[in-house]
Amino acid sequence: MQSIESLQDKAAVLVEALPYIQRFAGEVFVVKYGGHAMTDPEARRGFARDVTLMRAVGINVIVVHGGGPQIQAALSRMGIESQFKGGMRITDDDTMQVARMVLVGQVNPDIVSLINQAGGRAVGLSGADGQMLRARRMTLDGEDLGRVGEITRVDDNELRLLTRGGFIPVIAPVAVDHEGEPLNVNADLAAAAIAQHTMARKLILMTDVAGVRGPDGEVVQSVNGGIVRDWIDTGVVAGGMIPKLACALDALEGGVHKVHVLDGRLRHALLLELFTDRGVGTEVIG
Repeated sequence: MQSIESLQDKAAVLVEALPYIQRFAGEVFVVKYGGHAMTDPEARRGFARDVTLMRAVGINVIVVHGGGPQIQAALSRMGIESQFKGGMRITDDDTMQVARMVLVGQVNPDIVSLINQAGGRAVGLSGADGQMLRARRMTLDGEDLGRVGEITRVDDNELRLLTRGGFIPVIAPVAVDHEGEPLNVNADLAAAAIAQHTMARKLILMTDVAGVRGPDGEVVQSVNGGIVRDWIDTGVVAGGMIPKLACALDALEGGVHKVHVLDGRLRHALLLELFTDRGVGTEVIG
């Protein structure tokens, strides 16, 4: 039997969360789901429960997922070699077919099932459905990356209808070009574009690191966009954090209030960041 003190501690957590729940009810939060949180069974179940709770307290949650490791595994099994440039997978027609098969046919329904098992009402979508995400081919340093897209238009009508109905849209980052052909889109970029067009209050990027580290090597709780630009220019942040923070800056410039960078390996990272005074990741503000 739990002690009175233990029960009081639980009540204190709920009291701390109350003002955040009241503040965020009715707002749109876009969550980019990827990294270790997608592969570890307990982390997957924890993510599904967290998202379901967010929806239950009135937050309009939209999930955009990645799937790079799963795509790589499928390509390896088929003997298709992968090439990368600037962190982007060069995507020929065969690779695109595999990517769409994995993202839309495997990863997306798995996430939907997890959320539904947790008590949520998730609906799986591809950015190609109803041409929700339109994109053009992306080039990098003048080199064609094949069927890699950068988003040019977001049709968010279906997303608004679903969230108003209490559903959690789960979106695979596959877009279409002007001819209706599929393009593979980086999930961070897709999430940032969707956050801007849905006028989201928050964009949450789940990663495999504790947050953004400052010049002293420690994770910062909060940082503004101007400082982030300086850190990118001076090399304080490097590697895979640079494109994530570039997405964060784009989202802020597009009207998103805050961007959060979280460690998806941490149990209940979403709830701890959103509903506690201290948080557990880094918030980037305009």
